[in-house]
This record gives sequence, structure tokens and C-alpha cells, in this order.
Amino acid sequence: MTAAAVGLSHSPLIGRNDPEPEVLARVDRAVAGARDFVRDFDPDLVVLYAPDHYNGFFYREMPPFCLATEAHAVGDFGSEAGPLSVDVDAAKALAQGVLDRGVDLTVSARMTVDHGFAQPLEVLFGGIDQVPVVPVFVNGVATPLCPVSRIRALGTAVGEAAAGLGLRVLFVASGGLSHDPPVPVLEGAPPPVADALIEGRPPTPEQRARGERRVVQAGRDYAAGSSGMIPINPDWDNRLLDHLERGELTEFDSWTVEWMAKEGGGSAHEVRAWIAAFASLAATGPYAMTSRFYEAVPAWIAGFAVATAQGR
Repeated sequence: MTAAAVGLSHSPLIGRNDPEPEVLARVDRAVAGARDFVRDFDPDLVVLYAPDHYNGFFYREMPPFCLATEAHAVGDFGSEAGPLSVDVDAAKALAQGVLDRGVDLTVSARMTVDHGFAQPLEVLFGGIDQVPVVPVFVNGVATPLCPVSRIRALGTAVGEAAAGLGLRVLFVASGGLSHDPPVPVLEGAPPPVADALIEGRPPTPEQRARGERRVVQAGRDYAAGSSGMIPINPDWDNRLLDHLERGELTEFDSWTVEWMAKEGGGSAHEVRAWIAAFASLAATGPYAMTSRFYEAVPAWIAGFAVATAQGR
């Protein structure tokens, strides 16, 4: 088996609330490098780990992770809407392989995904339906959250199962790094908000537009220094990248939910997607990180990172 990985931050504010031109140019160069890496690798299959932002998963049932045999993107924040090109046979094989390895995996036959999945597919492949994909949702927002060791176990099991497919597999991680955007929480929420978080009623176009405007304004406030959100933490972000680059994945087992939120913000748990993807790559054999980029981008409320890695 030939395997590789790409980690790519996402933000709903890209193109809506962009940073200074020189910062944007650095990000664009890093993303272009990742795109070239993917083109040269030419995967037969992409396993995409990404979070959700209360567009597909709600508190009526909230699994720690879930693999899809079919998926449809809602098109939030200007991202592409429609079906993903899910490789059903590969998805079923990976699901069975993960279960056979003792990881209690949830499977969705009709997953709803948002910009967390759509953005990396658009950025790296030019659209959400351009490459055979197996989407894997990794909860990074809705508490309670499982121990990080279980995310690493998920990634390892997926990687071991993928090794039996005989394909060129690219593991993609979407999300993070440190960031603390205005995401609603269930505890203490007003009854209408709590009901929406539990039942998952789709918003009207007007409600979605209002919510997106609030996020854009939050990004502007954050960039202007007039926000109470937890600051981007470059030290923490680069510590994560150091562990990934060195293959020190067991180091993440000691990272607690509370400590991660304190250091990186409420949505820093999206780095679970990165841990899963690199654990998958490591399960196929030794790897080397071939590129690494990091920039704190307050306008996007994110420590923005791009990394590529390939099996040796």
C-alpha cells in the first residue's frame, strides 16, 4: 500500500474576512504546495476526517466519530452543496475493518456534512465530487468528548484496514488548530437554542444568513482585539505539529479535554481530525512530514496550518 496525509485548517471566514495581503499570500503558497503534493500523489481514495458545526450531528444522537457510506454537503458559508463521491465499497470495508479491530464505530448511510468537509475537497481537488472519498466525522465541538486516545485508536484501525484495500490512500485532516469561535453550547443554552442543538432542525435561509453574519462579525471583532474569545496559541499549535512531525502520536493520549480547551479554545478539539489522520498514516508504516506551514490568522479566528506527509 502507498499512503500519504494532508492536514489543512479550515475557516468559514476565508474569502469573507481575510487577513493582510502578505499573510494571505503566505497561506496561498502553502495551500498551493499541498495541492501540488496531492496531484503528484494521485490517490485512488481519500479518507477525510473532519468535524461538524451542528449541521449534521446533534445532541439527539452525538457519536464521538462516525463513518459515512453516503454523504451530502449543506453548502454553508458559501461552500459547495450536494453529494460527495463516496466510495461505498471502500467505506463498508473500512467500517468492518475498524469494528473488527475493536473500535466501536458508528456508521451513517446518509451523513450530512458542512464546510468542514467541503472546504478541503474544494481546495485540494476542485470540488466535493471530484475524488472517491470516505468521510469520517470526528466530534470536536459537542461535549462530552471522548479521550484523545480513542481518536488515535480510530485512526490506527482505519489505517490498518485501509492497508488491505490495495489502493493509494490519502488521509486528509480538516480543522483546527487553536481557535475559539462563537459556537453554541448546550449547557445553559436558552430553550430555543437547546432545542435546535438537540433536534437538529435545519435553519431557514434567513436564519442561516443571520448566523453566518454573526460569525463574520465575530471574526472582525477578534481581529480588532475587541473580543473575549480565547487567543490563538501558536506555542500550543506548534507543539501539536512537532508531535505529528516526529511521529510521537502516543503523546496525545495524555492531552485532556479540559487542558486542550484551556490552551487552544473551545474548538481546538478539531485537532482530533489531525491526530486521527496521522495515526492512520502511521499504521501503514513509517512516514516523513514533507512540508509544514503555520500562521496565526486572527481574521479567520484560527491558528492556520497546512502539512503534508508520506510513507517512507
